[in-house]
Amino acid sequence: MSTPKLPELGLETMSERSKRQTDRPKILEERRRFKRMDVSLNGRFMVENTDEYPCEVFNMSPGGMAVKAPFLPRVGERVISYIEQLGGLDGTVTRTFDGGFAVEFKISARKRERIANVLTWYSSGEHNLEDRVHERYAPRIVEQKLILPSGSVHACRVIDVSLSGASVATDLRPDIDSLVVLARHRGRVVRHHDEGFAIEFVEVQDPDSMARTFG
Repeated sequence: MSTPKLPELGLETMSERSKRQTDRPKILEERRRFKRMDVSLNGRFMVENTDEYPCEVFNMSPGGMAVKAPFLPRVGERVISYIEQLGGLDGTVTRTFDGGFAVEFKISARKRERIANVLTWYSSGEHNLEDRVHERYAPRIVEQKLILPSGSVHACRVIDVSLSGASVATDLRPDIDSLVVLARHRGRVVRHHDEGFAIEFVEVQDPDSMARTFG
């Protein structure tokens, strides 16, 4: 009597199982990575020759943004943007289109997380974005000390300040993204302007401490 054949079970090999388990997280990660949303945020960007131009962000994710602008940098060019409520964003132009261009961010995971949090708040519709990122105000105590990366101390005038950053008037122009200390508050230079430069604090400041420093 012949032995009956067992039905094919379709068992996968260990290598096939390993490949399937390796591929799945990558696919899922790509699907959920950097969801884009429509926004309306004003800002400025600086190209490699240090020229600055205004822009409006109309689409954004923690991984990149699309902007409308009067000047189109070349694909592959590095741009440093200062976007309201988000501060300085370093990135590379990935494509251009009629009236604007797209940027892929080259930023830290912490910065991406901050963008994600702001976009989540923005999409909730419960508050204005201005409420989320702290309102700026003109301080009563405007004369402050500024410490540069070299350790040198300089006088400056604070134009406006919030819990997340400040704008100062000074003849100094530290490099973008360099670490400075304004009074006792550590931050990074995010853009230059006609009167001086803007600072984004390393962390959101305590309101009481800010009141003691700036009035």
